[in-house]
Amino acid sequence: MSILPYAHKHVQEIRAYKPGKPISETARELHMNPDDIVKLASNENPLGASPLAVQAMLHAAQGVNLYPDGSSYELRSKIAHLFGVGMDQTVVGSGGSELIELLCHTCLGPGTELVAARYSFTMYPLMCKLFGATFVEVDNKPDWSHDLQAMLRAITPRTRIVFITNPTNPVGTMVQQSELDDFMERVPEHVIVAFDEAYIHFADPQPDTLRYVKRGQNAVMIRTFSKAYGLAGARAGFAITTEEIAGLLHKVRSPFNMNSLAQAAASAALDDEQHVRRSVQLVRSEMRRYEQAFSELGLTYVPSQGNFVLVKVGDGERVFHECLKRGVILRPMGGYGLHEYIRITIGTAEQNTRCLQALAEALKVSR
Repeated sequence: MSILPYAHKHVQEIRAYKPGKPISETARELHMNPDDIVKLASNENPLGASPLAVQAMLHAAQGVNLYPDGSSYELRSKIAHLFGVGMDQTVVGSGGSELIELLCHTCLGPGTELVAARYSFTMYPLMCKLFGATFVEVDNKPDWSHDLQAMLRAITPRTRIVFITNPTNPVGTMVQQSELDDFMERVPEHVIVAFDEAYIHFADPQPDTLRYVKRGQNAVMIRTFSKAYGLAGARAGFAITTEEIAGLLHKVRSPFNMNSLAQAAASAALDDEQHVRRSVQLVRSEMRRYEQAFSELGLTYVPSQGNFVLVKVGDGERVFHECLKRGVILRPMGGYGLHEYIRITIGTAEQNTRCLQALAEALKVSR
């Protein structure tokens, strides 16, 4: 007898999150050496983790027989000091995605709504399904950025959370400070505004969303160590918000939601500003290279403030597979309804050379 009819209805309706294709799977399928494959699909840091973070994890590994610090005291203290807030305003978790889930767990349920842009993190509608809430999708502007005026109009008495993904994935656009200030002056008090800032290090200029938290507004700033810090595999993220909201998030998180190695790595990564600067400089310089190449190839792209770029290639799925045959993993965007597009993570100079060569060859075959 199938157990499916007895599973939670909301869970049955969820379409599982589909991550980027891993190198190991591609190597098996193509009978290739994993070292010969370039993965530019998941917006990871091609420079790897901070050496300080790696050393911290090696040291922390000696104590993995013990439970981690359930309060993540050292890491949260460092975050509080760095951003000039109280420790009781901080929450850490297994990547930014867990913090998003904690916020949704706290606020969403049947009869409630979450508002987000159409082209933003796919986890938002997934969370709505999980908690039986309604996902209110707002179209992006013609330039692909968030339409904050339309998002304001979408808010109802049932709205509990508005997510502003800045820069937004998968398109890489930014909402500027003046627009955010206007939005925050007009948003109703019963709504929590969550700023998902996974890619904020690559943006220029970087809007100040912490000001809303410090004013006591119902705002949450969510960041990750997966991108600029290069700790995607460690799973580490943090949120800064009001003491009241932070207290609620601590109630719903699991007792040891961040392991010892991740805590140690994240804490050390915060000290390695040089690694972050190198990562950002690489992305910005190589982004210009991609933009020049796209112009030469006659391709339309969305100017990006992230560590990735969305480019229109015709048949995105076919171009993806043609590049895959050449050992380059990119991200097709059919899941977003963008069937003519692929998303490319900015890699090292060598990786980007491989990618552009594979892309040029794939376009010749697919056109």
